[in-house]
Amino acid sequence: MTGLTTRDFTEASEPFALFVDWFETAQKSEPSDPNAMALATADADGLPNVRMVLLKAVESSGFVFYSNSESAKGQELRANMRAAAVLHWKSLRRQVRFRGPVALVTDAEADAYFASRTLPSRIGAWASQQSRPLESRFALETAAAIYAAKFGLGEVPRPPYWLGYRISPLYLEFWLEGAFRLHERIVFRRLTEQDAWRKERLYP
Repeated sequence: MTGLTTRDFTEASEPFALFVDWFETAQKSEPSDPNAMALATADADGLPNVRMVLLKAVESSGFVFYSNSESAKGQELRANMRAAAVLHWKSLRRQVRFRGPVALVTDAEADAYFASRTLPSRIGAWASQQSRPLESRFALETAAAIYAAKFGLGEVPRPPYWLGYRISPLYLEFWLEGAFRLHERIVFRRLTEQDAWRKERLYP
């Protein structure tokens, strides 16, 4: 392990502090996108859907990501504000998964994060009709060019459909690879966001 002993891992009593410890280590070791996570939602028929998104904030109240609310994930979340996610750090042989209710971040938070993005990515948020049929690559590039001309080098406002989502976990599990597949698994659970965490070990 890097920067954490097995004892530190198994004796941790607060999951967000443990996550921050692991995440900071991953940022130093993972070659690309240590904040990439697989996000799972479900459609109206209950069929799961999963895709990679980027974790953009870790707070005491949950984990934040941003997306086009008109995308498949946005529509699924609108109908069922619950989600699950997993981050896997292959270089560290660790993963964290969590699930729970989802809430929108405030407009001020979304505005602040959107303003921190590069100009091309802000333009792209306007140009992409995420998850909908695209007739050609040229159509996407044309839309990007149109919005680039519209906004020029000035301020690019946040699209009204571009929102931030916060997953407030009720279940948060830490997995550490062990020899001969005798992995370490520690899970934190709570019934509601106001409840105290209950911690237990799981068989691998």
